[in-house]
Amino acid sequence: METITNKINDSNILKLIQKPEDLSLVQVVSPTFKKKSVKLSSLLAGSISSEQADTIKKELKQIRNLWD
Repeated sequence: METITNKINDSNILKLIQKPEDLSLVQVVSPTFKKKSVKLSSLLAGSISSEQADTIKKELKQIRNLWD
């Protein structure tokens, strides 16, 4: 691993740096860099259809009823 220092002249570059950091390709070590927090729900939104979600909800309800 190699450490390099860059001077950022445009704040839009931080958005570009965020993607490789999220993929663990690079690590930003600057104390002024703030990682954008993303809600997990927004990342997963639309990943399954509403029919699949309904099926999962029904199955979970059945399983929970078995515990009682």
